[in-house]
Amino acid sequence: MKEENTLIYGRHPVADAIRAGKPFEKVMMQQGMRGEAEIEIRKLTKEFNIPLSIVPREKLSKMANGGNHQGILGFLPLIAYQKLDDILPFVFEKGETPLLLLLDNVTDVRNFGAIARSAEVMGVHAIVVPQNGSALINADAMKSSAGALSRIAVCREKSMSQVMDYLAQSGVRVVASDLGGKKKVFDVDFTLPTAVIMGSEGEGVNKALLRRADETFIIPQVGTTDSLNVSVATGVILYEVLRQRLVENGISA
Repeated sequence: MKEENTLIYGRHPVADAIRAGKPFEKVMMQQGMRGEAEIEIRKLTKEFNIPLSIVPREKLSKMANGGNHQGILGFLPLIAYQKLDDILPFVFEKGETPLLLLLDNVTDVRNFGAIARSAEVMGVHAIVVPQNGSALINADAMKSSAGALSRIAVCREKSMSQVMDYLAQSGVRVVASDLGGKKKVFDVDFTLPTAVIMGSEGEGVNKALLRRADETFIIPQVGTTDSLNVSVATGVILYEVLRQRLVENGISA
């Protein structure tokens, strides 16, 4: 068995680790793979709700750094994921106004790390990501976060749609940054229990999720560039949340 930081490779080591309950970020399997190994890994990843990607052999070989990966490679997280339904009630019990950050299909690890850094500084209680379509929390993400990923709760949930259902039932509004929004970010009331949803730079927030948001808004800009980098945009929004909440508590911002 070969294990380096967050990486495990080889058919039996990966399968055994899955059965042992290791919290894999994702598993990669070689394109065109057939036989017992393929069947076993597909079955295990489905049973344990682990994202499975099919990739070329060259990618696996590069990641395994010449090791005998046997067409199977798995990533373990550098942090312990938490559950949103454990975090949110605790926030309410403490008498605090929840502030959550939902990341929809933000897959760039450096952007993810930079977002986590801003989120921790600005008082976000938890970052919520989907089980599929999220950045790996690897060494690059940790470095970009300047250690924030070790201090902020990250919740990985099966479905963002289910997350939005849960938030609605819990009295938490979901607001989304969208270039088509009519309201400006500083006109949104962030003093209420709020979850901000951000999407990938290329696609933005998934349209189905966007339609379900309680409110959408834009960040005003005067230049000609299409939009801000997602990590920069997130920082701008979270600062406005913090500013409003400080003012509400009689603290000048």
